Amino acid sequence: MQSILADTMFFPPERSSVAGSVDGLFDFIYYLSAIFFVGIVFAMVYFVLRYYQRPGHKEEPSPSHHEVLEITWSVIPSLLVGVIFFYGFTGYLNMREAPENAYEINVRASKWNWLFVYPNGAESDELHIPVDRPVKFLLQSGDVLHSFYIPAFRIKMDCVPGRYTSTWVIATDTTEAPDPNDENAKDGHLPMNLFCAEYCGEKHSAMRAKVFVHEPGEFDVWVEKAANILEGRSPAEAGEILFKRKGCAQCHSIEGDMSAKYAGPPLNGQWGTERKVTARGTTETVTMDENYVRESIRQPNAKIVEGRKPGMTVFTPQLLKDDEITAIIAYLKSLK
Repeated sequence: MQSILADTMFFPPERSSVAGSVDGLFDFIYYLSAIFFVGIVFAMVYFVLRYYQRPGHKEEPSPSHHEVLEITWSVIPSLLVGVIFFYGFTGYLNMREAPENAYEINVRASKWNWLFVYPNGAESDELHIPVDRPVKFLLQSGDVLHSFYIPAFRIKMDCVPGRYTSTWVIATDTTEAPDPNDENAKDGHLPMNLFCAEYCGEKHSAMRAKVFVHEPGEFDVWVEKAANILEGRSPAEAGEILFKRKGCAQCHSIEGDMSAKYAGPPLNGQWGTERKVTARGTTETVTMDENYVRESIRQPNAKIVEGRKPGMTVFTPQLLKDDEITAIIAYLKSLK
């Protein structure tokens, strides 16, 4: 069912197999409400003008009830509500149960970033999926309540701490950004947006990601390359990707920004410098070197930089391997 309103003022274009049914039901409820609103207001105005109190006018006795009218205004709304319930409930069940052959992606939400983990071990802070294939999202939260929301797919599901939730989709169109250097290039489908739809703290509005939809062959190539992030790249290049992918950029500026919007201290040009930290209740001076960075990643609350508050995520070996920490260290050394 093609939505009339979807491509105009309310929604982005429909890009999934369920988007049409969601928009169709929305349009039905919207126009039904509009028709009833106009009809009721028109009747109200008519009765006010027709039966307003006039001098010398004697009121007529009102009938006790009108069976046909009462049955009509009870049966018709009940039927309409029944139709809405039927399509809403069946659509909900269809969106809840993923096909058995669905490709599964683990989605990890945390303040304030998304991490997508693929079956071959590949990780990304952007969502990549194949077109025309069912994809199941297994959702989890590492801290507070988040909500996984992709408007173009018309899917939304909460990420609840301490438990798993899931949703799924079949993307119907690939994404392809237009070539800015080609005047004759046609606009392709730009990457879609993924938002957190549940207020989760200070940087809730910045908790977003891009969604890319590939042809099946292109997706296989991408996911294989993404699994080998350290292969074919210098340690500093791999470290930069990991720095962004693991959410470090959410709390640490690499441009010298000291403002309160960054929970952690800036990291550019800091390698080899000294800083005052609070460790076990006492103040001491430490040098930003390999051991300090490693300890700050594995045990972030061991030494807190003065003026900052504890709260950084603990990166266990399951979340960040030793060779990945080495790559991040190489990236920090390269920052000027």
